[in-house]
Amino acid sequence: MSKIVECVPNFSEGRDKSVIDAISSAIGGTAGVTLLDVDPGQSTNRTVVTFVGDPEAVVEGALNGARAAHRLINMAQHSGQTSRMGALDVCPLHPVRGVTEQECIQCSKRFGERLAQELGVPVFLYGAASSRDYRRTMPQIRAGEYEGLRERLAEARWTPDFGPAEFVPGWGATVTGVRKFLIAYNVNVLGTKEQAHRIALNIREGGRGADAPGRLQCCQAIGWYLEEADLAQVSINLTDYDVTPIHVAFEECRTDAEALRLAVAGSEVVGLLPLAALLQAADHYIQKESLFILEERQKVRLAIDRLGLSSIAPFDPDQRIIEYRLPAPAAGRLAALPVSQFVRQVAARSAAPGGGSVAALCAALGAGLASMVGRMTYGKRQWEHLDTEMRRLIPVFHNIVDGLVAAIDDDTSAFNDYMAALKLARSTPEEATARAAAMQAGLRSAVAVPLGLMRRIQQLWQPLAELAPLGNIATKSDLQVAVRCLETASWGALHNVAINLDDVEDAQFRQQTLQEAEQLASEATSNSRQLLQVLEARRQ
Repeated sequence: MSKIVECVPNFSEGRDKSVIDAISSAIGGTAGVTLLDVDPGQSTNRTVVTFVGDPEAVVEGALNGARAAHRLINMAQHSGQTSRMGALDVCPLHPVRGVTEQECIQCSKRFGERLAQELGVPVFLYGAASSRDYRRTMPQIRAGEYEGLRERLAEARWTPDFGPAEFVPGWGATVTGVRKFLIAYNVNVLGTKEQAHRIALNIREGGRGADAPGRLQCCQAIGWYLEEADLAQVSINLTDYDVTPIHVAFEECRTDAEALRLAVAGSEVVGLLPLAALLQAADHYIQKESLFILEERQKVRLAIDRLGLSSIAPFDPDQRIIEYRLPAPAAGRLAALPVSQFVRQVAARSAAPGGGSVAALCAALGAGLASMVGRMTYGKRQWEHLDTEMRRLIPVFHNIVDGLVAAIDDDTSAFNDYMAALKLARSTPEEATARAAAMQAGLRSAVAVPLGLMRRIQQLWQPLAELAPLGNIATKSDLQVAVRCLETASWGALHNVAINLDDVEDAQFRQQTLQEAEQLASEATSNSRQLLQVLEARRQ
């Protein structure tokens, strides 16, 4: 799997297009970098750039952007409605795909060290890259901002991690590190800057001080006035959207605005955001309004509408959701192949993909057919009296499909890992011991994948038993095929479990695992027979 790191540098220039273009071009022109978004703010006089790449490319891209900023930005002349302390104010990284947090920490340190050496500027580490609790967060480090930087740098406890402990007027200082994905999110209020700030004080974690904390954790906020849109905003940084999701921040702002007799006019996201953040919001409104929406794209549309994300500028999910902008994974993933190519790979003279991947495909097709039967029943006048049951049953099949599809590749990956262990050197006793341990771990993984598939299939028999006597009679044969697919998949997975268990040394593990797998396959046959009898007897 290719390694992808996201980098979101914030530059203290949001008005001069020539400067913004020069910085973004320097980043986007870096080999191995994909520029995802450039989001300038007039009132804040800040531009948030988002790009991705492999770890080395990201470091080079950030350095190229910093070099351009060093030529073009003079912090001594900067002003704007946001906290800032440097021309390249903050340069956060976070892992996206195939890369660990520790690797990102090393990236941030390499970037900080090279930036300080080349430009002669102070650089601080924050987030997971910081080793000191009192300077771990941006508010801690940025306190006093650019104007207070000279005094701060004179204190021993604020010696930079890299570069001189000297005030560089044209640059200020830069902060870099690793953090969870930060969502820069603004809620629009038809009121004054002061009113927006009152709301911000109520909701932000720091509140009005230690004696008066705010309501939302992992939430930083201030109020400002957005001249170009002629409205006030509660400007929010959500540092952990799993703790405080965007819809919670939005609704809390709306509650406080209503108390002040103010209108909330939508909201906006600065830069990009993770798909999961919008799906959280969608699920909230689906539950709140008793809606029935399953498809991802429809959920995204719902979240955009309910949060008013297009109130200032159109919110294009294909451009603003990070997962929709990422480079495609490396070619060769089995589940992504056209059907004809997948079948040809199965038919080729190679051990993988083999029966395990085919069993997973059968299971995915069975669950997909069951979902189809539910959908062909739901919403039709003839079956309207079953809508409540279908709303409950369809998601069971719909939600499990992706996991079953993933098992197609998981099975082949587990086999390949075992084969890689088999090829390890064994010239010395140490090498032989390591090889044996790797082989045993590979075998257990090769057992866990098909056994996990069987457990997933087991979850479907009860909802299938509820669907079989109710589903649209015109889809009876489709459900019969679904049942056969799931039974076949369960037995196919059993055969894979059994053959991989043969060489596992732990006798107790072999016995317990085989017993569970045989029981699941037996129950699959029993459930299949009962369901087929019910379906065969149906006439309407």
